[in-house]
Amino acid sequence: MSSDPRADWTRWHERRTASVSAPYGPLSLTGTYWLSDYPDGRIPAVPGVWREDGDHVLLSGTAAEGLTVDGEPLTGDVRLTADHGPIPRSRVAAGERRLVVLRREGLWAVRDFDPDAPARRAFTGIEATPYDESWVVPGTYRPYGAARSVRVENADGRERGLGLSGELAFTLGGAEHTLRVAVEDDGSLWAVFADATSGKDTYRFRFLRPAAPGADGAVTVDFNRALLPPCAFAAHFICPLPPPGNTLPVPVPAGERNPLSR
Repeated sequence: MSSDPRADWTRWHERRTASVSAPYGPLSLTGTYWLSDYPDGRIPAVPGVWREDGDHVLLSGTAAEGLTVDGEPLTGDVRLTADHGPIPRSRVAAGERRLVVLRREGLWAVRDFDPDAPARRAFTGIEATPYDESWVVPGTYRPYGAARSVRVENADGRERGLGLSGELAFTLGGAEHTLRVAVEDDGSLWAVFADATSGKDTYRFRFLRPAAPGADGAVTVDFNRALLPPCAFAAHFICPLPPPGNTLPVPVPAGERNPLSR
């Protein structure tokens, strides 16, 4: 961080745009296929036969299908677990495409990332409000006694659990507000929120990722860095919608607003 928060924000926005538009960024996701929807193991437009096998996915392929696993042509069967690394390092590839194994609440899926995706080719940038220091406010993190989980609708219309660790309290326009948040592995906070601009001037909901709170719970809440969720860039993501209590009654026009495309 420099002594110029406006310049810091500009660099952050540039890095963010580059990340989104990277060959295997969110714009490249062309499909999320739940194996339970394909009992014969054949996913349209995805080579190979994909079947659930307990705590693994069994992938069968032939030389003609052109699949590679760990850089080697697949001829036969291989057992896969859920991917946790960067998309470019996915074990399974089909040419330039990366086929990523996903597991949610016991269900398996395959995601297809294609650098030549139409959404990536059409992308021109991220509409964002210029930095405004008035949207940087002090906050306090109040952890729950024990982690909680609530059921929320996801972007694909299905309901799933969302883990929550506490509340983030802050003041906007003279009134205190709270957001229910999770704690990430690095100690930072993560909130899914909506506000009075959502679905109108901004995307229907956004993410907020404040840095880890101090020992006293103090945290800086910077709405200039409100993020569009991955599903704003590709409809095949399953982002959680805001949990109860996370729709702010006031407008928050700061941060990322909408993706731009030609």
